[in-house]
Amino acid sequence: MKRRLLFIVLVVIVLIAGLLVVHITRPAWYVRLLPASIARRMYPLNHGATIVEAARKYRLDPALVAAVIYEESRFRQSTISARGAIGLMQLLPSTAREIARNTGGDKFVVGDLTEARINILYGCNYLRYLLDQFGGSTTAAVAAYNAGVANVREWIARQGGRPLRSADIPFAETRSYVSHVSLTTTVYRRAYGAELGAAPAGFAAIR
Repeated sequence: MKRRLLFIVLVVIVLIAGLLVVHITRPAWYVRLLPASIARRMYPLNHGATIVEAARKYRLDPALVAAVIYEESRFRQSTISARGAIGLMQLLPSTAREIARNTGGDKFVVGDLTEARINILYGCNYLRYLLDQFGGSTTAAVAAYNAGVANVREWIARQGGRPLRSADIPFAETRSYVSHVSLTTTVYRRAYGAELGAAPAGFAAIR
């Protein structure tokens, strides 16, 4: 009897550990199988109106913007990374200052990046810049958001100018980041489609 009970306890522990690993690693099959009701509990959507406003302003998919915010900060607006990136969309102060100069934000201070509206607007401005830099390739833009423009340009040049695909990315961290953003975009589209609205016509998905 004791052995059977011990066996059952061990099986339960293994199952719980397995579920935790799956939840943490978020394999594609797991994310795609999440019902919308559960996805809404696991993947928050704060500042939805601001996300929609900024996405429309910069011709972005609101679900993609929400996914980038989730992957960057889990919607914690006071987050500061080890590299000094700040806020919901994890912008570096140097990047934000350049955006402020280009958009007339002459009173910008670094502390503004902890304000959700400013951070989201600046983050969307930067995403649009990256998309324009890479001919509208969402894959390249999201990769550059993580690894920098110079690296992505080098990867594209190395493969003869062929459009970048997720599988082409040599940095494991960036390849994983792009994959997670792609999957999380699908989650936000399915779970919050009514709140976020549709992507702009012709907006390219991550490949």
